[in-house]
Amino acid sequence: MLADSATYSIGQLCEEFGVTARALRFYEDEQLISPRREGTQRIYSERDRARLAWILRGKRVGFSLSEIGELLDLYDLGDARRKQREMTLDKCRERIDALTRQKADIDETIEELEGFIGLLQEQIED
Repeated sequence: MLADSATYSIGQLCEEFGVTARALRFYEDEQLISPRREGTQRIYSERDRARLAWILRGKRVGFSLSEIGELLDLYDLGDARRKQREMTLDKCRERIDALTRQKADIDETIEELEGFIGLLQEQIED
């Protein structure tokens, strides 16, 4: 670890979060994180680490990088993150609604396929 315990190297974050250095550089290019530079070395702050956790959680639940970026931008408003939390709640509820609709569609498709399989099996057995 670097001398300052509130800073992290690219290797430390890669190991902690199970991501590649390329992924971290991509998030940097997308301006989602912004490490300090010392020559060619990137020094990540606790803020970058927290933002990376948000990015990865958002991706896991299906948010786009632009949606994640919008939520991360609210982090610095100085309102004790109230607006960020409210917007995140709204986005999460929207995502749950979309996933619920997808689940219903998938369940219907599975039911239809199972019926079709049953019909085909009956035809084969006859």
